[in-house]
Amino acid sequence: MNKKQKKMLFRILLAAALMVILSLLPVKGYARFGLFMIPYLIIGYDILKKAGKGILNRQVFDENFLMAVATVGAILLGEYTEGVAVMLFYQIGELFQSYAVGKSRRNISELMDIRPDYANVERDGKLEKVDPDEVAVGDIIVVQPGEKIPIDGQITEGSTTLNTSALTGESLPREAGVGDAVISGCINMNGLIHVRTTREFGESTASKILELVENSSSRKSRSENFITKFARYYTPAVCYGALLLAFAPPVIRLCLHMSPDWADWIMRALTFLVISCPCALVISIPLSFFAGIGGASNAGILVKGSNYLETLAQTNCVVFDKTGTMTQGVFEVTGIHHNTLPEEKLLEYAACAECHSSHPISKSLQKAYGKAIDAARVSDVQEISGNGVIAKVDGHEVAAGNAKLMSRIGAEMQECHSVGTLVHVAVDGAYAGHIVISDVLKPHAKDAIKALKAANVSRAVMLTGDMRAVAEQTAQELGITEVYSELLPADKVTQVERLLSENKKGKLAFVGDGINDAPVLSRADIGIAMGALGSDAAIEAADIVLMDDDPMKIAKAIRIARKCIRIVYENIYFAIGVKVLCLILGALGIANMWLAIFADVGVMVIAVINAIRALYVKKL
Repeated sequence: MNKKQKKMLFRILLAAALMVILSLLPVKGYARFGLFMIPYLIIGYDILKKAGKGILNRQVFDENFLMAVATVGAILLGEYTEGVAVMLFYQIGELFQSYAVGKSRRNISELMDIRPDYANVERDGKLEKVDPDEVAVGDIIVVQPGEKIPIDGQITEGSTTLNTSALTGESLPREAGVGDAVISGCINMNGLIHVRTTREFGESTASKILELVENSSSRKSRSENFITKFARYYTPAVCYGALLLAFAPPVIRLCLHMSPDWADWIMRALTFLVISCPCALVISIPLSFFAGIGGASNAGILVKGSNYLETLAQTNCVVFDKTGTMTQGVFEVTGIHHNTLPEEKLLEYAACAECHSSHPISKSLQKAYGKAIDAARVSDVQEISGNGVIAKVDGHEVAAGNAKLMSRIGAEMQECHSVGTLVHVAVDGAYAGHIVISDVLKPHAKDAIKALKAANVSRAVMLTGDMRAVAEQTAQELGITEVYSELLPADKVTQVERLLSENKKGKLAFVGDGINDAPVLSRADIGIAMGALGSDAAIEAADIVLMDDDPMKIAKAIRIARKCIRIVYENIYFAIGVKVLCLILGALGIANMWLAIFADVGVMVIAVINAIRALYVKKL
């Protein structure tokens, strides 16, 4: 509890104690009025002040005006206890709301606690703590164990384990050493590292993420816009309705030569005003979206605004890019077939023959071999463009390349049933086997498609520029039945537009790497960027960014959005339903001030508690 909240709690307790004591005293007339004004002003002076300012600023119709009119009216009618009680319970509700909203904001701030406070710069052999804004691109900063990395950069000295949970939502640490890129917001867990900065502080990952989260409230959803407009027309309508209720029935009764019962009808009108206060809607709906965005951030899902959360909740078709989205985008050796030599020996020969090449396939062979290669073992290297490599390895002539190379040297090769890039190997002119190199699926890719189906996403489509055979095999492994291959970026846009025209009942989400797929991300109803850890282009192009490259987060993002929207509509229906019922009861004279207090403060408290549920997303 902050100082302001403690002060309000003291005022509530003092006013409540005075109200109880005064209600027991046998005091009548002006003395009673004067005594009750003490607890009334203690608990309500700020509301009266705000109502007065609103009237002066021509912004009359708000909850402060409603409370001021209702309580002053009750006191003028001699209902001192009820007048003070209404203001007292309203302030209790406001205190609870302030505490609840503050708690949710603190929770979100803790979850997104990635902004560094300082950077260590080495000057004259000593470490100096400086403001991260003062560090220029290319400077060397020192990050000690337990400290946050303040600015994006590259490790020049040392190795460590990084905790990326604040950015990705995942607790699994990541190893990093010399030459590895590191991003701001990660925590250095155990090793001292020197980092050469590659960006200014304002352009670093942590700064951009925080800026996006902070600005997300500026992009309002349709539900929030509806509530804003609703409150704008609703409050004046109920004020005029209360005025009509106070004077129309007594005047009609006078015309009919009946007793006007002015006090009864004015009391009904004042009760009507208290009931009508729209606090529950005005507070709980934005809070629901705020909590939903905060909960998503904790799970490593960056949502740029509540409008995108609302669109995501309606998603029933998800379109995927293949490379870098559902696959790792890194070529690996996935098989060794038809080999006449032991697999390790065949791989060793191929890796040695290719050791002087910088081609991605050569790097894949060397990575799969996993041992240092002595260049002295390799001689007479001939790199034949479009075919492969011929070299002497330990005195043996080794040819490693495609089918053309095998035809060139007269080696009778074997066909392969596996889909991928084939590296055929011949040793001393005789065919020795072939190595299959292909892009591999991400660890959770298959489960991600199952999770989407479980989340009632009716259609999953894959678009890729890869060859048909590769695309179809990947789709089959994933469990996707609809796949379109050999597409240029413009073709992907055409396909997405066709899918959009077919998808009338829901929304279409496109999931891509955020760089090559920027046109499609922009064209889809909702763009989701994968592989976006530290990628500026991904953060700029997409509406939602998954910070840890995990396709399982797609279904989780949809479930978070649906939970948030469900809570929003629960609050709307509950608040409006209770208020309409109580307004009718108030107009009929059945509801008194105590029911009015529940209809205002009670409904608001319940709606706020319900809104905060959107913050908790771990078990979704």
